Amino acid sequence: MERTIRDIIRNQQPITAPATMSVREAASVMKQRRIGAMMVVDSGALVGIFTERDALNGVVAEGRDPQTTTLAEVMTAAPKAVSPDATFKSALELMHAGRFRHVPVVENGAPVGMISVRDAMGSELESFVYEMLRQEQMSQVLA
Repeated sequence: MERTIRDIIRNQQPITAPATMSVREAASVMKQRRIGAMMVVDSGALVGIFTERDALNGVVAEGRDPQTTTLAEVMTAAPKAVSPDATFKSALELMHAGRFRHVPVVENGAPVGMISVRDAMGSELESFVYEMLRQEQMSQVLA
């Protein structure tokens, strides 16, 4: 039986921040919590995701001041999200197709957790990789 996202995030406390938080403050929270992304919320609803890549590309590479730059300025707005009742396989497919490593988990518009490629362990990862290879081979045969 496939795990659902709810199984994976069961003991997770969602890490969220307001869009007005500075990048420096968000980076500090991320370092302290040892996470690579955090969900950005407004009135309890998910409005964005702030990742290590956003910090690197939107702040460091652009020469912005992390103390005065807010998450709203550099976050990925309206990120793709999954339901806690979705299968982990469907989340892996979403991450693969979108080329991202973190996906917010949202229920009734509110963030309830975050999954990442780090959550991919064991047989699920093996069967996902097998399926991707099989699809690639099929497309080459049919080309």
